[in-house]
Amino acid sequence: MTNFDDFLAEVHTVAIGGHIRPDGDCVGSCLATYNYIKTWYPDIDVTVYLEPIPNIFKFMARSNEIVSDFSGDTVYDLFIAQDCGDTGRLGGAAHFFEQAKHTVCVDHHISNQSFAQDNYIFPQASSASELVYELLPKERITKEIAECIYTGMVHDTGVFQYSCTSRKTMEIAGALMECGINYPKIVDDTFYTKTYNQNRIMGLALLKSRLHLNGKCISSVITEEEMTQYDVLPKHLDGIVNQLRVTKDVEVAVFLYETGDGTFKASTRSREVVDVSKVAVKYGGGGHIRAAGFSMTGDADAIIEQIISDLAEQIK
Repeated sequence: MTNFDDFLAEVHTVAIGGHIRPDGDCVGSCLATYNYIKTWYPDIDVTVYLEPIPNIFKFMARSNEIVSDFSGDTVYDLFIAQDCGDTGRLGGAAHFFEQAKHTVCVDHHISNQSFAQDNYIFPQASSASELVYELLPKERITKEIAECIYTGMVHDTGVFQYSCTSRKTMEIAGALMECGINYPKIVDDTFYTKTYNQNRIMGLALLKSRLHLNGKCISSVITEEEMTQYDVLPKHLDGIVNQLRVTKDVEVAVFLYETGDGTFKASTRSREVVDVSKVAVKYGGGGHIRAAGFSMTGDADAIIEQIISDLAEQIK
């Protein structure tokens, strides 16, 4: 695969989908592709399927056209899966992918096993949004498309501070800035700004945190009851695991939040040594070397102990 145009020339219907609980890269990459098709291929009937997105991303062009109703049996000529490591991660949109006449995947998760018919998968890339940029004709990247791509890159690189940031990443970011986007506002409004309740729940997570493995690992857990008490949803917990990770001398951060029925969503981040994707894959999840996630059922303390045991094998 060299560009999206190779697949759009002969199709009439296209569906675009990303992973469940969409984050900045998922939303940005999907909306960038959606806006590209809507702008340059007006005769194509295109739909973007995502679960409801956080309000901070609704400034992006045509975000109001995202479809979160996954019912129906439409057979699309083409399904483009982005920022998604496997069919299961597509959630309710998976059946559209499975029924589509042709499928394409654009992704940077190291756990991706090339599940589409055509795959553009580069684990070393900073984000799926960076890969979308590579697949688009540069002269056709509008300001609106640039905003989507830049937002996705900002969120998967932690504003260009994570190790996945490369020279290419910075060069692409520079090119997007020249499209006239308000890049300081995108960073401030979507990455740094938190609501009062978000700051309170982060404070609680930090107060409850514990150190393990001689200070090389830090963990914290937020329960459903606490989320209700602080009036927050899972989407409001973004940033907590990253804040844990920047603790001095910590190599790995583990953050759990309860999702119901004794199940916890685990987010992991590492600094330099540990490949957290190995732990994630062990428990049916996936992700990147320095950032990965998965779900586990059971007692929170027991889950933390098991994860710490797995991490200890790499840290030692």
